[in-house]
Amino acid sequence: MRLSADERRETVLRAAIAEFATGGHHGTPTGAIARRAGVSQPYLFRLYPTKRALFQAAAVRSFERTAAVYGHAAGQLRGTEALEAMARARDGLLRTGEHLPLMRLQAVAAAASLDDRSFAAVVRRAWCDLWDLVHTRTGATPAEVTAFFAHEALATATAALTRPPPAAPAPR
Repeated sequence: MRLSADERRETVLRAAIAEFATGGHHGTPTGAIARRAGVSQPYLFRLYPTKRALFQAAAVRSFERTAAVYGHAAGQLRGTEALEAMARARDGLLRTGEHLPLMRLQAVAAAASLDDRSFAAVVRRAWCDLWDLVHTRTGATPAEVTAFFAHEALATATAALTRPPPAAPAPR
């Protein structure tokens, strides 16, 4: 069955999140993303005109998917129970090797290092939206929400630093 352009775009975005999460913006060749997605590099650039546009889309999607995971975890819960449910969901993302937390960390690092104010503004907006979701859904104080995300950043960095390195590509 042939995939639609929207389905291929989604496949490319998932591949980009996985690749950018470990390689960052500068360290990830678009060829690696195309290979992971099963598309040609020229087709990748038809879907996303530049590497920066693809990185931005991957960054935004990682924040959006994280918000969906946290919102689903909290369900109808409020207060401490909702915050604890979100923390369990966050820990689950890290345990399963899901790329969302690391991709969001890469996005923040890129926002600080790339000379692109519009990219930084997009990441800042996505970050604020996620922070607001946790704050609103839990009713936690700003200090509690900050602690939630501080723990996430530390856990993400720890997971990244203790994860075995990726396997070397097989020789052709």
